[in-house]
Amino acid sequence: MKSSILSTLAVALSLTATVYSRPSPQGQDGSWDSSQWGDGSSGNSGSGGGASAGTWGATTTSSENSWAAATSAGSYAASTAVSAATSTSTVACNNSPDLCSRQYSNVTHMGAHDAAFLRDSSTDNSVAGNQYYNATKALNAGIRLLSLQVHNSNGTLQLCHTTCALLDAGTLESFLTKIKYWMDENPNEVVTLLIVNSDDEDVASFGEVYESSNISTYGYTPTTASASNTWPTLQTMIDDGTRLVTFIATITYSTTYPYLLNEWDFVFETAYEVTTLAGLNCTLDRPTSLSDASSAISSGYLPLLNHFVYQSITSSIEVPNVDIIDTTNSPNTTSIGALGQSAYQCNSEWGTAPVFALVDFYSEGPAIETADNLNGITAEGRSDSSSATSDAASGIVSTGAKTGALVAFLAAAVLIF
Repeated sequence: MKSSILSTLAVALSLTATVYSRPSPQGQDGSWDSSQWGDGSSGNSGSGGGASAGTWGATTTSSENSWAAATSAGSYAASTAVSAATSTSTVACNNSPDLCSRQYSNVTHMGAHDAAFLRDSSTDNSVAGNQYYNATKALNAGIRLLSLQVHNSNGTLQLCHTTCALLDAGTLESFLTKIKYWMDENPNEVVTLLIVNSDDEDVASFGEVYESSNISTYGYTPTTASASNTWPTLQTMIDDGTRLVTFIATITYSTTYPYLLNEWDFVFETAYEVTTLAGLNCTLDRPTSLSDASSAISSGYLPLLNHFVYQSITSSIEVPNVDIIDTTNSPNTTSIGALGQSAYQCNSEWGTAPVFALVDFYSEGPAIETADNLNGITAEGRSDSSSATSDAASGIVSTGAKTGALVAFLAAAVLIF
């Protein structure tokens, strides 16, 4: 009896931890469910769904990696260092022919934060979920960065949100197998994974899972094991078959698995523990070994904009704030806390656009529109996640009702103990 009570309390205590830790994949039990995961197609027959390139008007300059932006009544008049010359190719790379000739480091990759942790019927619309739709639907909709959170659960690398007792999205191997299948079906797409190594597992543990899922065959190995300005173009990565970039926080680099990259050797991030729209900013937060964003970018570090807001339920419980998600993910360039405004601000401060941006509930906004504006493209071949069914996305379950149940559970656990 006592062990049962202690187990219950352990779960309760785990819930008091903030649930904003980075990402983690999707499907609950690892089984393939086409209704949940989509059909593996990128939606090439779907609508373009992207913003017009004229929105922020990207134009070519001689500098390869800078965006000198200026505003005009809420729109970008962005002078970009991206190679934005119109492509003569009819083949799209990451949903646009214009991106094929650009360096990987010269493209904004929109990302789904905690991509595996869903707020849908499969999780009883858990308030700990960060996305309404799973990772393959996100990829079909144009998302090209998936962040994941990995824990060691009885010797298996498991996708768990803060703790496996809170939200368990299945094994890392199962998730990678699904992403591998999607990449097989979409040969012109470059995908990035950002994995939080929550339990400080050795790089070999990840390497073994990458090899057993066979996704290692797509792994990109950079020319150096640290920050560099010499990234290949998307087309080169596609032609070479090395179109999966994996960053892990944190691992020790190994020549045995050279495609598994220690995040802090290549990427810097803005703050991720934000509870107000006004708290979103462009200041370098991690790694602490770097002094500021400008010098980091000069050294070849890739900037990642964390753009999600959490809601405090109690002094020790925070959950994704869905109540303001329309503002948080908006492409608007003048509203405080809007994704478009933050992207413009960082572009202005850094002299370059974010290479990565992470959002909760990517389908709202829609967030991808900001990436299209930064990239100066009109996207093609995407599907629209908003046309899919999600009870939580439809507003059927309120945050208040769910968080009330969570707080009640905590109180009950304490009383029982």
